[in-house]
Amino acid sequence: MVPACGRPSGVVSDPRYNTARWRCIRARQLTEHPYCRYCQDAGRVSIATVADHIVPHRGDAQLFWDTSNLQSLCAPCHSATKQAQENVQEATGLDGWPEE
Repeated sequence: MVPACGRPSGVVSDPRYNTARWRCIRARQLTEHPYCRYCQDAGRVSIATVADHIVPHRGDAQLFWDTSNLQSLCAPCHSATKQAQENVQEATGLDGWPEE
């Protein structure tokens, strides 16, 4: 079953998030993987509402559209846990060492 793609749900910084193509990819991700990956890893069950890029795309179109680079997260995990991970990566670099 192909999920309904819906309409844009707010203002976002990257205009690709407001395209029909993204809405369909997001809907499919959340239909096929309806539970938050981080919560599942912690032994909890939460409904996912965010199709998150595992590797931040940082404007890279190939990473943005790569459906194998998506995971389903609940809003609290996306807003807290994922953002904290990305902030640490930015401060230290992907190798874990501080950037100069």
